[in-house]
Amino acid sequence: MARLARHTLFWKYALYFSGLISALLVVSGTVGGYFAFRQSTAALDELQRTKAGFAAGEIETFIGRIESALQSTIAKFHMSEVVGEEDLRLELIALMRHLPAITEVHWIDGNGSERLTLSRIGRDAMDSRQDWSKDALFQLAHARRTYVGPVSFRGGSEPYLSLADSRDAAGPVLVAEINLKFVGDVISKIHTGRKAIAYVVDAGGHLISHPDPALVLGNTDFSRLPQVRRAFDHNGDATASAGAARNVEGVAVLAAAVPIEHLGWTVFAEQPLDEALLPVYASLATSIALVLLGLLAAVAASLVLARHMVRPIRQIAAGAREIGEGRLDRRIDVKTGDELETLGVQFNCMAARLQETYATQESRIAERTRDLALANEAKTRFVAVASHDLRQPIHALALFVGQLRAIPASLAGQALLERIEGSVDALEELLEALLDLSKLDVGTVIAHSQAFPIHDLLSRLVADFAPEAEAKDLALTLVPTSLWVRSDPLLLERILRNLVTNAIRYTAEGRVLIGCLRRNGHVDLVVADSGVGIARLHLPNIFQEFYRAGPLQPGLSKGLGLGLAIVKRLTRLLDHAITVRSLPGRGTIVRVRVPRAVPEERAVAARKVVTDLRGTRVLIVDDEVAARDALAGLLTQWGCEVDKAERGAEALEHARRCRPDVVLCDLNLADGENGLQVVDRLRSEHGVELACAFVTGESGPEHVAEARQCGYLIAFKPTKPAKLRALIEHMMTLRTE
Repeated sequence: MARLARHTLFWKYALYFSGLISALLVVSGTVGGYFAFRQSTAALDELQRTKAGFAAGEIETFIGRIESALQSTIAKFHMSEVVGEEDLRLELIALMRHLPAITEVHWIDGNGSERLTLSRIGRDAMDSRQDWSKDALFQLAHARRTYVGPVSFRGGSEPYLSLADSRDAAGPVLVAEINLKFVGDVISKIHTGRKAIAYVVDAGGHLISHPDPALVLGNTDFSRLPQVRRAFDHNGDATASAGAARNVEGVAVLAAAVPIEHLGWTVFAEQPLDEALLPVYASLATSIALVLLGLLAAVAASLVLARHMVRPIRQIAAGAREIGEGRLDRRIDVKTGDELETLGVQFNCMAARLQETYATQESRIAERTRDLALANEAKTRFVAVASHDLRQPIHALALFVGQLRAIPASLAGQALLERIEGSVDALEELLEALLDLSKLDVGTVIAHSQAFPIHDLLSRLVADFAPEAEAKDLALTLVPTSLWVRSDPLLLERILRNLVTNAIRYTAEGRVLIGCLRRNGHVDLVVADSGVGIARLHLPNIFQEFYRAGPLQPGLSKGLGLGLAIVKRLTRLLDHAITVRSLPGRGTIVRVRVPRAVPEERAVAARKVVTDLRGTRVLIVDDEVAARDALAGLLTQWGCEVDKAERGAEALEHARRCRPDVVLCDLNLADGENGLQVVDRLRSEHGVELACAFVTGESGPEHVAEARQCGYLIAFKPTKPAKLRALIEHMMTLRTE
């Protein structure tokens, strides 16, 4: 093993390090391409700015030369007290010959009276005496000595610039009209590419000079272009990166701008983006080609490496697969002299150890399976025994307490009775919850889904909980609905009962709302309250057994912490989703999502409800003496005529002597006698119209399911007196129909 460890795979991977080379090539190419792009675009921006600056300098020189000539001309006559018209005329003619861009000149004396006008496109005028005293050119020339007027378009076409010069505030003023088409000569000298251009705009964005004369003669407004707007917003700094500027045709360009401050103009140099970036694209293409070549070389090296390594790796993989499939006698034979051979040896050692362990594992698994089966059987027996044996005394105790209610007692006796009744109720609730959890855990509860109208179930809940809500001065509201759902009615009712119980228990004031919402193919059953609410940190744990979400407010009863645990198990059994939303101090909303069903036709008949049980003959069949006597005493208080029987034969004998109106029988009688068979014999002798129901502590799913399939009503012990009375009244009502 030590000899094999010395021959590491490091040297093989060092020779064929294609992955690292490929990564380095890709990263290097990407980074290099990125910086090359940045440097190229920066160089192009700088070139554009240089060209624009050159054009701006040439234009400033051009205008400055004209300004200097005007200043020199006016200086010759400024000191003369008398200016000769002929001398002035000759001087101005010489000025216009020297500067062809000057189209027209005006000599104006210090009072604003025009003395001489020379024009290339109009008629000359001598001593016209035109008043210029209120003209902006005259006034601003006196104020500034030299004034550059705004660009104007004579005749709506060619741009002209007015220059006015004066030596002092009272001296003569020389005004020159300059044709700016000569600026185009400067602009035409700028070339940075085949499609690169330069142009000049004034302070308002109107075009002064452009390689396309039609745009200039059309007095085109360039202020809408992004680079022009940017130049005006940033005092002439309009250098734009790729794609940030557009020319007059909407084409993406690289643009740079340089302002001519004292003229209020801006010079732009721009080049189409596709032309400007051609060198960048060429550089990127070269980089990509080099990266691809490097990747091809790395792939080739990887293939060579894989060819040398794939054979032993496949042998190891095939051997490992066979070992994993259970062929523990399989051995891997790899002779590579490196870690692969070490790995094969380790697999062989592992297979040998697994083969040794597997020999004894089957017996251990079988033993563990038997233990689990025995434990599950014991738990099932416990649930059955607890359901039957524990229910009987608690059921009898509840009935005895019901009898005590009808016996007059002192105030102290009534208070004691209320405490006993409260303790019995708490014991019943705890027993029911524990047994329900046990039955759900061992899987003895079976769901029987069917379609039914949900309004009937919700109405029954509101009717049952109305007294409890009224006692706490809570508004219990039902939202009517015509929707049908598909679920197990009994299990779904148990879910909603637990939710409504919690809502009323943890609500001190306000209301509890019960309703449903349509959600495509489902229905959300909603129980909402304005109670204490649940903090967010408690929400993940509220479905655990015996979990209570924090301390209660004064005046609220404390639950067992099992209701929501039962709800969670029942919703899982029914495959219904449950969600909880709650805010402390604001209340809780619980939604149970159930499948929606298609409504079915139901026959509705008028029914006369029986509420007076006096004179009703009831036959009790129960092998538990305490439960039998307690039920008989309670029925006697209600005015019923009661017969008691311990076994089926005794029950048949009582029924032959006096036919009963109602039979209340336990499902599981002494010596294994089946209560369902006893009821069948009674009905065979006295007719199927004999009203029979089961009051039982039996929780075995087989007997309960069989009784329900036969259509019998079932009340599980312990049963409160009110529920027993409602059961008997219901059977008597059906009997009278």
